Amino acid sequence: MRVLNQRAVLDRLRAGGPATRPQIARETGLSKPTVGQALLDLEQHGLVRAIGRTTAGPGRSAVVYEPNPAAGHVLGVDVGRQRIRAAVADLAGRVIARVDERNRCRSASALVKAVREVASRAAADAGLSLDDLLVKVVGLPGVPDPRGRTLRHAPNVPGLERPGLLEDLEAALGAGLVVENDANLAAVGEQAQGAARGAEVFVCVSVGTGIGMGIVVDGRLFRGAHGAAGEIGYLPWSPGGGHVEAFAAAGSVVALAAEHGLVAPSARDVFAAAGAGDERALAAVRDEAGRLAFVVASVVAVIDPELVVLGGGIGGSAALLREPMEAALRRLTPFVPRVVAGELGDGAVLSGAVAMGLRSARDLVFDRRDDRHG
Repeated sequence: MRVLNQRAVLDRLRAGGPATRPQIARETGLSKPTVGQALLDLEQHGLVRAIGRTTAGPGRSAVVYEPNPAAGHVLGVDVGRQRIRAAVADLAGRVIARVDERNRCRSASALVKAVREVASRAAADAGLSLDDLLVKVVGLPGVPDPRGRTLRHAPNVPGLERPGLLEDLEAALGAGLVVENDANLAAVGEQAQGAARGAEVFVCVSVGTGIGMGIVVDGRLFRGAHGAAGEIGYLPWSPGGGHVEAFAAAGSVVALAAEHGLVAPSARDVFAAAGAGDERALAAVRDEAGRLAFVVASVVAVIDPELVVLGGGIGGSAALLREPMEAALRRLTPFVPRVVAGELGDGAVLSGAVAMGLRSARDLVFDRRDDRHG
């Protein structure tokens, strides 16, 4: 019962914010003496702390408690084709250190070394070591394969499919490593801090060098039987062959622009030209919106999401894509969810990595409380 009471009090503080002993007693249904003992135990274990006293109202002032954000720390890492980003956060979710480097790696061993260096720098900037971090979540563009200790379906970053890659990452970063698909983490990030807050069933479409989708059902990330749920890049484009990734990822925007007479070095340039009113670029954007609508229509008939979040490199141009995409969806299907731009931009994967790490770490510090303080 003592452990259950401690958990109830800590959960109340995490969910409802700082509170006094009488407030916690009222909201949990526990007696004031029981709450007082639980707070004392949690304070001794370093999981809660007093932050002041109430000053308003009649009677004696009461001590105000909150979860101790320094009770543990997590690391999030986003490994992309262009950049490697890392962030260290405390248990309140406050990012206290961040490192962002270009990804120049052309082999798995170089990538593992670079991830360790970026992670170590972020930890050092936070005044910590890698061993001090309870959970480390690394987002990668592929499907983690625990049996082969590698990633599958990760052609866009060199070396990721090498056997033993996950083992090497764990050796480099230490215990507490979680490797997750980057599109899944983008969905978790948008759910925690972005456009999908409060959504129970939604998809987050990440369009960049490749194309992927994070799926959330009943508020929880859905991975499928083998971790490959949302690998929409492998949807067939037509009976004649080819996959969606070749026809709807960022490279296709450049090709579509060329078909309309506009030579542009990147999808970003095409969208910039469209934003400036270039008719050739606008035509390419409409074509891309139609292709994305085809992909989304294939998914919504199965999942029935309330929301489609556009993320990745193209997500920043959702204002241009949304109207023609919704119009195309209305032509393709009777099931037309709301389409919105992701709010986190290129930080969605890193935010999702931190959010996923926090979920595990908050339970971990409670389970380990006796080990921490004897």
